[in-house]
Amino acid sequence: MSTSESHERTAGATMPAWVGEIFDRALVCEYASLTRDGRPVTWPVTPYLGADGTIDVSTGLTYPDKAERARRDPRVALLCAGAGDEAPVVLVRGRATVRDADLQSNTDRYVRASMQKTGAGFRGMPWFLVKRLGWYFARIWVEVTPEQVWWWPDGDLARAPEVWMPDVPPLAPDSDPRPAGRRLPSRSVPPAEWQPFADRAERLGAPTITGVADGMPLALRAREVVRTPDGFDLTLPAGIPLPDGPVCLTFHRHGPEMEWQENVVLVGTATAFGDRVSVRVDRALNDWSLAGTPRDRSRSFLGQGRMLKRRLVAEAARRGQPVPLVRR
Repeated sequence: MSTSESHERTAGATMPAWVGEIFDRALVCEYASLTRDGRPVTWPVTPYLGADGTIDVSTGLTYPDKAERARRDPRVALLCAGAGDEAPVVLVRGRATVRDADLQSNTDRYVRASMQKTGAGFRGMPWFLVKRLGWYFARIWVEVTPEQVWWWPDGDLARAPEVWMPDVPPLAPDSDPRPAGRRLPSRSVPPAEWQPFADRAERLGAPTITGVADGMPLALRAREVVRTPDGFDLTLPAGIPLPDGPVCLTFHRHGPEMEWQENVVLVGTATAFGDRVSVRVDRALNDWSLAGTPRDRSRSFLGQGRMLKRRLVAEAARRGQPVPLVRR
């Protein structure tokens, strides 16, 4: 039985308009993609509406892994849990199209859109300083064409979701060509131990758990989470079976204007018992949290910049393009 076979379905030519409105208002959603060996990896990102009915997310040109996974395997998912206890929870599963053939246009769009939506961290910063942040504002866009939408009205995860599927499966455009040359080495060393990250995760609330079902990422907001010696036990939304196998746990919280954020991402293996899942954590992924005092956040942000400036030149060159400018 497929994961959505027993749920109430609706159909139509286009995705319900209110789904796009929810993602348009959301500061954060969870974006899930698949590694080369089929393991899910899920990170918090900011969603934007695309011009052709897509839901778009971006990643920095200097840290392109989220896009490169989608270029290799376009099966992705976006989970928007909303704000507040009664906000709807919406899952979009679809196909990704990676756009990095015009880095200047990508950067112009991100400067404009992000400043409108999540620009609190740059408020009051002189423009001559903002212009130096190309290592952050230079972007790759990932356009997600929805193939399924699941939603839990009022955020009630104790009931089965409603499901929308299009009358005719949509055809997502091809991604831009893969950049030339060898990939740059990882910019950071993987953590040796996952337990300190799990300690941080415990104060961030219930995570998103992402597995693989029906050949696609399945990202679900857990109803409950309990720490165990090997990882975590979680309670899933009602009626959603999650297959045993590789999973990703994504813990996140942020300020009301995204002026700060904390992330913990753990990967491991799940064993399901009905609507409960036991996750044995294998390792933690390096995260980029901006927490603490404004001074702490600024120091962390600019510290990343010193390392990423060198990668900006190399990644633009791999695409045969000049380094994009940060323009008003």
